[in-house]
Amino acid sequence: MAGSLRRCAIKKFIRTNERIRVPQVRLIGSEGNQLGVVPIQQALELASQSELDLVEVAPAASPPVCRIIDFSKFKYDQEKKEREAKKHQKQSRLKEIRLKPNIDSHDYATKLKQAVSFLKKKDKVKINLFFRGRQMEHQDLGRKILDKFILDTQNDGQVERGPSMEGRIMSFVVAPK
Repeated sequence: MAGSLRRCAIKKFIRTNERIRVPQVRLIGSEGNQLGVVPIQQALELASQSELDLVEVAPAASPPVCRIIDFSKFKYDQEKKEREAKKHQKQSRLKEIRLKPNIDSHDYATKLKQAVSFLKKKDKVKINLFFRGRQMEHQDLGRKILDKFILDTQNDGQVERGPSMEGRIMSFVVAPK
């Protein structure tokens, strides 16, 4: 499904043969040689003589740049370039870590180690501190825990969004350095 959508997008933006509606084009031959600025009819005739397509490669230029090439091969090469670019892209994900205000020191160290490992893998980390019942009256204790967490993760990441209260959850986001 995604491949067919991508092909439609390429066909939609790249004009070929009779769809090119400008009086003159800068023409590049099938071997990559410059043929200069020619009328569109002459460019179409040259393309049909060599049994290839006239493809608009730079529509924003004045006059537009067109090449005489095999359009299906051109589309294939474009898709191949997109796949290759996508392969080398690193998507950063948002990982969540949940804490409570009455967390023990060993549990805190485990959560901290987990956050640091996420940051080293270049993932963002959202730390959520959940308040339940009467714990809402002691938000300052939760704030101290989050401030300590910020200090402990300072070497591996920077705070992207500071601690804020959203209902019963106090949270902040740390991005990798």
